[in-house]
Amino acid sequence: MKLVIINYGAGNIKSLQFAFKRLGIDAVLSNDPVVIQAADKVIFPGVGEASSAMKMLRQSELNRIIPQLAQPVLGICLGMQLMCNTTEEGNTKGLGIFDVAVKRFTNKVKVPQMGWNTINGLKSELFDGIKDNEFMYLVHSFYAEICPNAISVTHYELDYASALQKDNFYGVQFHPEKSSLAGEQLLKNFINIKS
Repeated sequence: MKLVIINYGAGNIKSLQFAFKRLGIDAVLSNDPVVIQAADKVIFPGVGEASSAMKMLRQSELNRIIPQLAQPVLGICLGMQLMCNTTEEGNTKGLGIFDVAVKRFTNKVKVPQMGWNTINGLKSELFDGIKDNEFMYLVHSFYAEICPNAISVTHYELDYASALQKDNFYGVQFHPEKSSLAGEQLLKNFINIKS
């Protein structure tokens, strides 16, 4: 199985690569559209600031490639947020895969949300073998609003979509590669999704 992690300069890609290595998969790092399009599965990571990350995607034309991918794609953290319509971070237009806006937490809570929090209302094969109220590891100041694409919900100041799905596109706000056994199970489930 050919798994490609999109390497566009805004990802915590080494820890993801190690997480897949533990599952017996050598993930390829690439920003080459040909390599990405030929993959069986694609991981779209993201750490950092939304507007500069989108700029890097535009420079390599990946902003056009990613929404057209036909195989299973998993966006992680900022990767998931960039798959949404817009984000308040830098007033950035996203890839428009998920029809939802990304907002910033208010200063009524500690921002960023950093650490373990629960996921609930799980609705997808992505969560096979993972129970409601499972803890996942999060680091983020922005969140996707609850919407029809939401497949898990987390509470921090308010309920928000901690995972999204539309067709072959999946997104998680949390970091599965840092989320112990439950995160490992989610990565296994993603690998096992039928193309």
